[in-house]
Amino acid sequence: MAAGPFMPHTMFSRSISVRVLFFPTFAFLFFVGPFASSQLATESVHIRVHADQSAGSIAPIWNYFGYDEPNYTYAPNGKQLLGELAALSPAPVYVRVHNLFTTGDGSASLKWGSTNVYSEDTAGRPVYDWTILDRIFDTFHAAGIKPLVEIGFMPEALSTHPEPYRHNFPRDSAGTIYTGWAYPPKDYRKWSELVFQFVRHLRERYGDAEVHSWLWEVWNEPDIGYWQGTSEEFLKLYDFSADAILRALPGARVGGPDSTGPANPKAAEFLRLFLEHCAHQKNYLTGKTGTPLDFISTHPKGSPKWQEDHVQMGISRQLASIEQGFQIVASFPEWRQTPIILGESDPEGCAACSAKDNPQNSYRNGPLYAAYTAEVLSHTMALASREHINLLGAVTWAFEFEDQPPFEGFRELATNGIDKPVLNALRMFGLLGSERVQATSSGALSTEDTVAVGVRRQPDTNVIATRKDHEVEILVWNYHDDDLPAAAAPIDLTVSGLPTKSSRGLVEHFLVDSDHSNAFTAWKEMGSPKTLSTSQREGLERVGQLQLSSSPQWTSIKDGTLHLQFTLPRQGLRLVRIAW
Repeated sequence: MAAGPFMPHTMFSRSISVRVLFFPTFAFLFFVGPFASSQLATESVHIRVHADQSAGSIAPIWNYFGYDEPNYTYAPNGKQLLGELAALSPAPVYVRVHNLFTTGDGSASLKWGSTNVYSEDTAGRPVYDWTILDRIFDTFHAAGIKPLVEIGFMPEALSTHPEPYRHNFPRDSAGTIYTGWAYPPKDYRKWSELVFQFVRHLRERYGDAEVHSWLWEVWNEPDIGYWQGTSEEFLKLYDFSADAILRALPGARVGGPDSTGPANPKAAEFLRLFLEHCAHQKNYLTGKTGTPLDFISTHPKGSPKWQEDHVQMGISRQLASIEQGFQIVASFPEWRQTPIILGESDPEGCAACSAKDNPQNSYRNGPLYAAYTAEVLSHTMALASREHINLLGAVTWAFEFEDQPPFEGFRELATNGIDKPVLNALRMFGLLGSERVQATSSGALSTEDTVAVGVRRQPDTNVIATRKDHEVEILVWNYHDDDLPAAAAPIDLTVSGLPTKSSRGLVEHFLVDSDHSNAFTAWKEMGSPKTLSTSQREGLERVGQLQLSSSPQWTSIKDGTLHLQFTLPRQGLRLVRIAW
C-alpha cells in the first residue's frame, strides 16, 4: 500500500467536497519512490507567487468529459463517477457521449452503445422510443451534470448503408468499426424530424431553464471514418440538424464540427471548409447564406510511443493541433470571438485500446497521465491567451469501462470504481480559485518550445496560482515526456503579497505522485490481482482519493511573505493551499 499509515478524513471547501488521506510529513519530504534523497537534484527550482497581483480570471476549462459508451452512464460505477465529477468544483461539469441515436438494445461494449430512439414501422413511418435515452439523461440530471449533447449516430432504419450495423471492437471481422451507423441518412427530412423530436422531448422532460444551459453539437469527427459520406453531405447534415435543434429549442447553443486535430493538413482543410460554409455559403435547408454556429470544436490528440523500456509522450503533437486550430479560427473575422471547445483533448486517440495490447498506453494508470494533464491544460490556456481565443472547455475523453479487469490500461478516470491519479489531478484543478495571480518558476519551459519539441530535455517544473477570499492556491507539477526514473526537484516557494496583518497561514499540501493519491501503486503492491476482494477494493478506493501529506500546519507570515521548501518527484503534482 502507499507509504506510511493513513486515516480517512473528509474536508469540505465551500461547495467542493474532497476526500483526502493524511500521510506523515516524512513520507513526502524524504521519500521519492524507489530513489533515495541522494538522488535529489542539486539546484532548487525557485517559484515566486505574488498573491496581491491579479493575472485575470481563470475559466474551469477542465470541467468537460466524454466517452463512447453512453450505457455506462447508468451503471453503478458510472453513477458513482458522475457524482465525483459533479463535485470537482462549483462550476458546472459538462459530459459528452457518442451513440445517442444508435440502434440497439442498450447493451454496451468497447466503443459501442445504443438507445434505439428511432425505428420505422412496416409502412416506413417513424417510431420514437425514449426509454433508454431517458435513463441516460435522468442519470446526468440526478448527478447535476450538464450534457454536451452530441447529435449522432445514424439509426439503422435511416442509414443509406445499414448492413453491417453493429461492430465488434477490437475484433470486427470486417476490419472496421465504421459500419452502418456512420453513413448519411437516406432521407434528410426524416433525420431533421428525429432531431426535432429528440430536442423537444428533452425540453419537455427537463424544462426550458435546464436545457438552455446545455450545449448542442452535430456528429463526431466527420473528416475521418466516423462519417462515411462526403464533406458536402456533412455540411448538409449540419444545416438540417442546426435548424431542427433551434426549431425545437430557440436560443440553443449549437456548434461543431468536432473534426480531428488541425495539425493534420487534411483536418485543417476540413475545419476551414466548415467555417467558410457557416459564414458565407448557401445553407442546404434554408437557401440563405450561412448557418448558426455558437461554438467551434476540434479534437487535438497527442502521440505517445513505446521506446523499448518506457513510454515517451507526444505532447507537442497535441499542443500543435491546439495552436493550429486557434489560428484557423482567428483567421475568420466572423468567428474570431466565438467560443472554442476542444471536444476531445487527449494524449492519444483510442480510449478503448488497452495498455495490455498497446504498451505506449501504459502511461494511463499512474501519475504520468496526471502530470501530462496539468501540462497540457497550462499550455492550452497560454495558447488561448496568446491567440486571443475565447476558450470555453477542453473535453477529457475518459470515463470508465464496465466488465474489465482492474488497471487494464484503458484511458479512464476510474477502474472498477477505483479512482486513478489523473482524476486527483483534476480534483486539484477543481480546488483552484477563479482569479489567477502572478506566478513564475525558474524551472518552467516556454509554451513556444513545448509546442515545437515537447518536453524532451529538461523537465517542465511549472506553476499555476489562484486566489479566493482569505486563501491562495498554488499548483506545481514536474513533467517530462519520458517516463524514466529521475531525481526529484527541490522546490523553493515564496508567496508574497499576503495580508501584513496576518502573522500565520494555515498550509495544506495535496499530493499526486507514485506514492500518493495513487491506487495503482497500492494495487501493484497487492500483487496486481485481476479480481478484488471486498477489503482489497475498499482499501484501493481509499488510497485512490486525493491525499494530504499531513495535518494542516500553521506557518509564519512575515511582512506579508510566506516561505516553504519541499521536493517534487518527476511526474508529480502538489497543490499548496494557504488560508488566513
